[in-house]
Amino acid sequence: MNTILLFLVAVPAIEIYVMIKIGQNIGALTTVSLIFATAFIGIYLAKIEGLNTLRSGIYNLYKNKIPLFELISGASIALAAMLLITPGFITDTIGFILLFPPTRKIIINFFLKKNIPIKTSKDDFIEGEILEKNKDKDNEV
Repeated sequence: MNTILLFLVAVPAIEIYVMIKIGQNIGALTTVSLIFATAFIGIYLAKIEGLNTLRSGIYNLYKNKIPLFELISGASIALAAMLLITPGFITDTIGFILLFPPTRKIIINFFLKKNIPIKTSKDDFIEGEILEKNKDKDNEV
């Protein structure tokens, strides 16, 4: 709980500090224009990447494969879009990193390998046998 509260206070404070420093160097109007430009460009790229991910997921479903990477990729694209809408240069940088496919693939593979246990046993089936009762007794009634 304390970590989330610290995060919610620290990120906007750092963003404001960075915007003020950049505004001192390039001007206030240019800084505001740059923030709006990154938001519009980011949302447009998020739309394109989202459609590509959806297309890839449908293709995997057509091939009877589980679209796990596409689901996680779609969630990361949604997170990137949210970060790009949020005004600030640090959140925009993180959003663009999540938006581009090569970096998104590296990040997703890092978290998948780290957090999902991999099965090493080959016990994917359970052996058993079917026992049938007398069919004649069932047909007499």
